[in-house]
Amino acid sequence: MRVERVGHVVLKVRDLERSVPFYRDVLGLREVARLEDRPSLRVGATLVFFSATGANHHDIGLLEVGADAPAAPSHGVGLYHVALKIGDSLDDLRAAKRHLDAQGARILGVSDHRVSQSIYLADPDGNVIEVYVDADPRVWQQDPSAVASVGPLAL
Repeated sequence: MRVERVGHVVLKVRDLERSVPFYRDVLGLREVARLEDRPSLRVGATLVFFSATGANHHDIGLLEVGADAPAAPSHGVGLYHVALKIGDSLDDLRAAKRHLDAQGARILGVSDHRVSQSIYLADPDGNVIEVYVDADPRVWQQDPSAVASVGPLAL
């Protein structure tokens, strides 16, 4: 077996009415479909599917698990974050930062990873989203260890 690419990610959220506007209006994803509450779903919940560019049927899904669902423990096993490429330059990242600030997004940090530059933010349930731009690919092609870099970034 050989994995070609990551196809999509499905995140658990408490309330779709609160989460859908974040993914649609703050992150700019397009809602493409809903699968309403059905007994055949293992958790018996509703799913909403989003596409980033339309090149894939869906890139992110949101699975509603209910208002009483506990938060994942910060030091427990599970997904750490989802990264979404938003452009190719620091100007693209600066524009994203202005947009996120204007939308009142909860920014967790801004980092320079040498191979990319990133803004980390939290969705309404605390799921961490990284929006990033790639640096010149020669950085990691010439020095693969550059992937394991993190430092401060001022935008």
